This record gives sequence, structure tokens and C-alpha cells, in this order.
Amino acid sequence: MKKALTIAGSDSSGGAGIQADLKTFAANGVYGMSVITAVTAQNTRGVLAVEDLSIEVIQKQIEAIYDDIQVDAVKVGMVSRSETINTISSNLKQYHADNVVVDPVMVAKSGFNLLQPEAVTALIEKLLPLATVVTPNIPEAEIITAMVIKNIDDMERAAARIYEMGPQNVLLKGGHLMDQATDVLFDGTKYLHLTAERIPAKNTHGTGCTLSSAIAADLAKGYSITDAARQAKEYLTIAIKHALDIGKGVGPINHFYDLYRKAEIGNRQL
Repeated sequence: MKKALTIAGSDSSGGAGIQADLKTFAANGVYGMSVITAVTAQNTRGVLAVEDLSIEVIQKQIEAIYDDIQVDAVKVGMVSRSETINTISSNLKQYHADNVVVDPVMVAKSGFNLLQPEAVTALIEKLLPLATVVTPNIPEAEIITAMVIKNIDDMERAAARIYEMGPQNVLLKGGHLMDQATDVLFDGTKYLHLTAERIPAKNTHGTGCTLSSAIAADLAKGYSITDAARQAKEYLTIAIKHALDIGKGVGPINHFYDLYRKAEIGNRQL
């Protein structure tokens, strides 16, 4: 079985972060491992508090994995401080990490800042050059590029600008536009538009974490970046379509829809 590592923050409500990543790895057939960078107190209504783990503990978690287990892909999510980013980047270089997916988590859906402003430069300079693919949404891409993005043409220009910062591929997610849910994948040469139906769903907590983790899972299994991005988007669309109405705010998507459906069918047959 292929093995994927998530380096990210913990979400106490289980819908995003480490928890979403591990669910996504499992649903997509790879063994999941984790390095926790921060603990968040959050639920479907917002983030109440964040406590970053010490650099020493983050370092030891990475060492514990790489000194013992083959890592076939890495997803990097919430890394709120420059010191954390520096530690992660130096370790990914040291261990010659392959199939690195960087999800530049900056702001929670509730508006809570998950990346300290002074850490944006560190993320751009230290992590983007290590990425097989970076997966910003439009607000994140606007921060990274200092551009205003209003349409697909803007997305293409922003993707090209981010590509110049060092990643091998850029997947700029278009969910914040008001038309179809179109993402732009740029490999430095050509643009690929990945379009899916826009689902009018309230419960979308964890969508960004899930997409990047699904891409990492498929890269771990040997798929090309194009196939990994396309399959991850299909998986995410199903998870959104069958999202769970849990909590009083923005609920989680359904990472295990197929598994739950099969279990339900099996229970009815007993």
C-alpha cells in the first residue's frame, strides 16, 4: 500500500485539517500519516483559538516518519509561522521528499487568519519551490500574487505568476467565482481547465484540504498530475454533493460517502 503524509493543523470538529486529510487518504486507498503543526479549537461556526506546536515537536514528528517509513507523497497544509515553514522546508529537502502538494492555507471560511502575515514571504520562498503542485484558491492566489482575480483569464495570469515562484505545477481553484466551478491547472506550458457542476451546498467545510489530499493520494499511487487533479476534483464533487448536515454552521463534506453507502446497503441485506 502507498503511504502519504499530511503536515498540517488539527481541526477539533473533524471537518478540515489533519482529520480531513487522513479521511481523504483512506477514502482514496493510501495509508495516511500525520505531522501536526498546530491545534485549533474550532467547529462549524468558526475558529475559537489556535495553538502552534513547538518547532522541536514538529521536527521530531517528521523525523519519526521519515526515519522509519517510506513516504510516497506529502501534503502540506496549515503552517502558520515562518519558523514552522523553515523547519518543514529544510526537512523536505533533507529527506528528498517526492510528490509534494502545498495547500497555502491562509484564512478559514469564518475569516480567522491561519497564516501569520509575516509568514507569507517564507511560504513563497521556502515551500513553493519544493512543490510538485501548489493549490491556492482565489483569495490565496490574490495574496500570493498581489493581483485581483475576477475571471478565468485572471486565473491563468495568476497561475503563470505563481509558477514563476518555483512550483512544478499550479492548480488555481475557481470556487470563489460565481459561474461554474472551474479550476486552472498550469504546468509552465499549457493551461488545463477542470470544470464541474457548481453545487449549491451550505456544508463545504474542508473542501480545500480534501482536494489537496486527494491529489497527494493519487500522486502517491503513480498518477500524473493531470489525472490526479481531475480525479481529486471528481472525488470532491461527490463529497460536496453528499455533504453532512452536522453542526449549526458550515458543516463538513462527506469523505466516506461510498463507504457509508455500501455499509448501508450491507446492513439492509442482513
